[in-house]
Amino acid sequence: TPTTDPRWVEVWNHVMMRHHRHHDGTLTPLRQQNVDTGMGLERLVTILQGKDSVYETDLFEPWLRHLTRLWGLSSSEDLRLVCDHLRSLTVIHGDGVHPSNTGRGYVPRRLIRRTLTTLWRDDPTRTLTDLPPELLEGTRSHFHQEVDPRPVLNTLHQEERRFRSLLDRGRQVLSRPGYRHRSLTDDDYHYLHDTHGLPRELVQGLVEQG
Repeated sequence: TPTTDPRWVEVWNHVMMRHHRHHDGTLTPLRQQNVDTGMGLERLVTILQGKDSVYETDLFEPWLRHLTRLWGLSSSEDLRLVCDHLRSLTVIHGDGVHPSNTGRGYVPRRLIRRTLTTLWRDDPTRTLTDLPPELLEGTRSHFHQEVDPRPVLNTLHQEERRFRSLLDRGRQVLSRPGYRHRSLTDDDYHYLHDTHGLPRELVQGLVEQG
């Protein structure tokens, strides 16, 4: 299997469609059961180009080259994460999905925040506004989207400012005597989220930073 033998990679899978999920979460059997299949096109590109990883294909080459030069990330894992998340965000934005706190909009918001968390770990002066416009143009053109990079760059700038402000507020709240030198409870996390707008994963990251 792909998890036990490097000679194999999963490029296509199927899912048995047996139930309908209602708004209340209950499931009822479908009158007609089906098989839903899906193929990973970029995994197929990896195989056709004779590569061991999608990051070695020409799809990621421009991102790896530009971001290595721009930020000089210290580990290949961090570089791949940043490339993957920013490339995905560029395409998602081109499809009209914008960052928000709910629904599908939370996906691009989390991509941006995880990217910034990784970038700022070594250098808090790094900023997404330094991204080369031609890098975004190339990706959006590849997916037949509106090429103009300014909308996505504006979104990245706004989200970066919002996240930095949220981090500053989180540090101020967690520095209060009631939160110092003790483990946080679920009630603490709920309060911090509902009252101060601090997501649990953000609070956990700040606690780990000390």
